[in-house]
Amino acid sequence: MTPVHREQLYIGGAWVPPDSRARIGVENPYTEEVFGHVPAGTAEDVDLAVSAARAALPVWAGLPSAERGAALGRLHRALTARADEIARTVGLELGTPLKIAKAVQAGLPLTVLAGYAELAARPWTEESIGNSLVVHEPVGVVGAITPWNYPLHQVIAKVGAALAAGNTVVLKPSEMTPLVAFLLADAAAEADLPPGAFNLVSGTGPVVGAAIAGHRAIDMVSFTGSTATGRAISHAAADRIARVSLELGGKSANVILEDADLVKAVKVGVGNAFLNSGQTCTAWTRMLVHRSHYDEAVELAAKTAAGYTLGDPFDAATRLGPLASAGQKERVRGFIERATARLVAGGLDAPVPAAGHFVAPTVFADVDPDSELAQEEIFGPVLSIIGFDSDDEAVAIANNSRYGLAGAVWGSDERALSVARRLRTGAVDVNGGAFNPFAPFGGYKQSGIGRELGAYGLAEFQQVKAIQQ
Repeated sequence: MTPVHREQLYIGGAWVPPDSRARIGVENPYTEEVFGHVPAGTAEDVDLAVSAARAALPVWAGLPSAERGAALGRLHRALTARADEIARTVGLELGTPLKIAKAVQAGLPLTVLAGYAELAARPWTEESIGNSLVVHEPVGVVGAITPWNYPLHQVIAKVGAALAAGNTVVLKPSEMTPLVAFLLADAAAEADLPPGAFNLVSGTGPVVGAAIAGHRAIDMVSFTGSTATGRAISHAAADRIARVSLELGGKSANVILEDADLVKAVKVGVGNAFLNSGQTCTAWTRMLVHRSHYDEAVELAAKTAAGYTLGDPFDAATRLGPLASAGQKERVRGFIERATARLVAGGLDAPVPAAGHFVAPTVFADVDPDSELAQEEIFGPVLSIIGFDSDDEAVAIANNSRYGLAGAVWGSDERALSVARRLRTGAVDVNGGAFNPFAPFGGYKQSGIGRELGAYGLAEFQQVKAIQQ
């Protein structure tokens, strides 16, 4: 394993030394070895980055839309050239199996960025309402704080949209998986964006994240992560009435109606629940099954889970990598240990590789809809199966959550669509509908505020002005 050490921050279009010599180690969760370091940024580094972003704002916002779109197109090409390196880096710092890393961790953000380059190139919309001309303008300087589980996709969902809308950005990536963000900064330097349009300050949440959330010269904070941290960021931004966009937790339901294709619904449902080792905010971690097919569904889910091979992310046979950290592993094991439901697959005694932060793919049946197992976001490969007797009961169980981020419904098309419309959640897949990277993404309730991706995501980073004539 070749060590990866990044000694500088990307600020004002240049690589600059950080304010402090302190560094953050980056661990490989499969080998449990530290293989890289990044600077532990400070509030002073954030000040420097914000000043650079503020200075660049009139330049970047003032570019004609075609030029801004062309600049993002250059960024997309520079990042595409690094696609294999991105996948390998995520495999090392997160443990995502390489096949999934190539398709999702590298491929998806490139698709999203291409969409934002196209949107940026379009002339900005203006509308006449009576004697008013309604125009759209950038919010200003955006602070983006991103999580560790999809370390490039979540960055591009924010940075791509903010830049496309004419804003400048200060990015703080997760300290657990920061290296891929440095590849984005390399691409930004190659793409020759205006100095200060994009800035990268690595560091911890309590230092760099807090400095961004409370910075008086940052006009908007966009955050993805836990609901608790999102609440703290909202409080910090509220002091100066700054705009906040939040993409937070989830506890999504996969509703399998009595007339569903049971085999497909269960197989796809298990795969979704275990994607990225279950470290996915949209994971369908509650499988709701009509009681007429309940026993068969439990058997199918247990059998499917048993087929998930754990191991080296760079081994083609591996379907499930390690969890991101020792702390995350112990957290997930705690949920399994406290569970009172019927264990049908995996569990604490199931065999796992000797090294690495592994938890076996685990399935519980007969789960109480009000229990911790069914209510808390576990963020690991743990699936809860719950029975229901009617569509109304299924909807009630699905909506019995403080979250509302994603979900699924399986059944005859008209019936499934009817149930999908009743779910209080930001996205619902009907009968395996594919994820759409250009559709609005975001949550209800404590799953967040605002939307990401596509035109709706770009609109989050714009102000609307009425000019009376």
